[in-house]
Amino acid sequence: VQLVESGGGSVQAGGSLRLSCEVSGYTFSTYCMGWFRQAPGNEREGVATIGRDGGTSYPDSVKGRFTISQDSAKSTLYLQMNSLKPEDTAMYYCVAATANGPCVPWRPANEYNLWGQGTQVTVSS
Repeated sequence: VQLVESGGGSVQAGGSLRLSCEVSGYTFSTYCMGWFRQAPGNEREGVATIGRDGGTSYPDSVKGRFTISQDSAKSTLYLQMNSLKPEDTAMYYCVAATANGPCVPWRPANEYNLWGQGTQVTVSS
């Protein structure tokens, strides 16, 4: 199983980025999938999830600015990030949870057992 992220980079505050996560090794959309981020010195934080039924969930910190989506034909998960803020600066990880449980970003990070290598997002003021 592989999750490979791309699309990170450096932008100014107010800008946009779209992250991609190519999935291989299992049937896409089988599991709860999402995006986590981790800034230096901080704990991992879930920023978006999408369930097998396509339902999405976001924490208040990114709601209205971030959008998670998927293209099953391409086995790719996306995270569209708009109105970026300096506090969004972090390493962003594509994740999946193979065990049953709530598909929400505040589900403990260790319950997401599949992780990509991460892609860095830096937002300057």
